[in-house]
Amino acid sequence: MSKETPLINGHYYHIYNRGNNGEDLFPEERNYHHFLKLYIRYIYPIADTYAYCLMKNHFHLLVRINPKPDLPGFKNLGGLNLSREPNLPGLQDLEGLTSRNYSQSFSNLFNAYTKAINKAYDRSGSLFEKNFNRILIDSDRYFIHLISYIHRNPQKHGFTDNFRTYPYSSYQTIRAQKQSRIEHQQVLQWFGSMRSFENYHRQFDNGQIQHLIGDDNFN
Repeated sequence: MSKETPLINGHYYHIYNRGNNGEDLFPEERNYHHFLKLYIRYIYPIADTYAYCLMKNHFHLLVRINPKPDLPGFKNLGGLNLSREPNLPGLQDLEGLTSRNYSQSFSNLFNAYTKAINKAYDRSGSLFEKNFNRILIDSDRYFIHLISYIHRNPQKHGFTDNFRTYPYSSYQTIRAQKQSRIEHQQVLQWFGSMRSFENYHRQFDNGQIQHLIGDDNFN
């Protein structure tokens, strides 16, 4: 259901993928850092990131797609923030290109990372499953559930005993409220306060969101 969902500017998405045939995506600690470095290069220009979690054999992201006039194939509209100017002339032409361009940015990320892994570990072929999964987030409740789900995921799958200390997710970054590429201020606004953010994570039940996320048997 999620693989055919188009990426449209101004919309929020749960994006996730796993290693091809169950293969590990991150054999060593340095691989996580390299993936995030490539993420900044390919995804940061076209999307705001609200939550992420990288695990040994899969990952989860929560992003909002944003139109960027300087992307190849996009009409130049004078550097305006198109997500805040929905009635500008020419947006219909732009929207016809959004799915192709935004999906390509994610494909470029995965391809660049695969090439690096193939070179480093003397392997060949695909590293990720062919089509990355994407699910439209269409409610505030879904948004809040998903952030908690993403942060708790490494504990759910046995990669850590405490998701709060897991180093490859956005949980600690949001709690620290330090300047970063994570939209932590907006996340906390959605929860209402830091206390609510922490309490919700503590009380969260996977059953609240399981019917919305599809298959997550990534062990």
